[in-house]
Amino acid sequence: MTRYVLVAGDFVRTGGMDVANFALADYLAREGEDVHLVAFRVSEELAAYPNVTAHTVRRPLGYDVLGAPLLGAAALLRQRDKAARFVVNGGNAPLRAINWVHYVHAAYTPKSVGGKFRRLKDAVSHHTARMTERVALQRARLVVANSELTRTHLVELIGIPAERVRAIYYGIDPARFHPVDAEGRARARKALQWDDRPRVVFIGALGNRRKGFDVLWSAWTRLCRGASWDATLVVVGQGAELDRWRAEAGAAGMKRRVDFLGFRSDVPLILGASDLLVAPTRYEAYGLGVHEALCCGLPAIVSTQSGVAERYPSTLRDLLLPDPDDVSDLVARLTRWRERESTFQEAASAFGATLRARTWDDMAREIRVLSEGLDWGLAPAAQPAVKMKGPRLERP
Repeated sequence: MTRYVLVAGDFVRTGGMDVANFALADYLAREGEDVHLVAFRVSEELAAYPNVTAHTVRRPLGYDVLGAPLLGAAALLRQRDKAARFVVNGGNAPLRAINWVHYVHAAYTPKSVGGKFRRLKDAVSHHTARMTERVALQRARLVVANSELTRTHLVELIGIPAERVRAIYYGIDPARFHPVDAEGRARARKALQWDDRPRVVFIGALGNRRKGFDVLWSAWTRLCRGASWDATLVVVGQGAELDRWRAEAGAAGMKRRVDFLGFRSDVPLILGASDLLVAPTRYEAYGLGVHEALCCGLPAIVSTQSGVAERYPSTLRDLLLPDPDDVSDLVARLTRWRERESTFQEAASAFGATLRARTWDDMAREIRVLSEGLDWGLAPAAQPAVKMKGPRLERP
């Protein structure tokens, strides 16, 4: 039995990086390892394993920026255990460990929305995240990226030597995310009380503009001016701008063309009932939501600023957005999808089958093998300093 200490914000089945963290912990626990989880939240499912110990940390007022120092301190205390192997996420703690990066704060500066307090909080959170990220990644023995896009950002923006970064793609739970037959699709639509009109789904937080819903909204309103556009937009997600977008839909007379569902725990059901997913994100280290949609056989329009886009086969290249801010291009690709819907459906089904063949256990096994290949008694080579300047990190 080997002792593993995993450090992350949350180990739960919801969210992108949280699902990946859960999958690694669950795999190690089922393999009989001694697993210690340092986090804000640990699912009851993981905590129920007799060989899993949860070391939970408070998140004061629910703010990550206030809980981060407590999480880091708890992780540093655990590193006194010289017999353990450590895997930490990003800037959560500056450990001489494997650092598994799900998001590169240096790669994107989010546009904050809301009042002065929220904008100030977001600015402080982003600046703090960039600084702690840089320190933690420079100290890591080995850095694991979730895509080649992330790997490139780590090398070019953070200054991590390329030989110290490995790209390992996410996996999937094929039992949850898989295509449904015509009967299953009909049942899903009935459960959601949907009519026969095509459904285009957007899944993402509406707390800032990173996910690109504002671009999709502009494209959608333009399409709906034409009498031939018959699809309904389904929006899954919540955040500071949800009420604003609902109000704008009402003011524009679009309530019947856009359905805001808020947070949902039945995403596989929604994907099984939908016809297309759209993700015009301005930055996404990977894009698990797109991955899940494809595994359900659902075509997905996605920005090339997402790591998952690098995996697209030639048959789906027409669904890639080179510029996520180009509304006209998104309109054109949505129109092209509607005209060639069956062609894209067939291509997505084939690609989804390839993605489903790689499970979360496959991903976790690769990370475990990396940990076994490290000499945990040696410190990483000293790295040159990296200086903060503007929105990017540059060498002095």
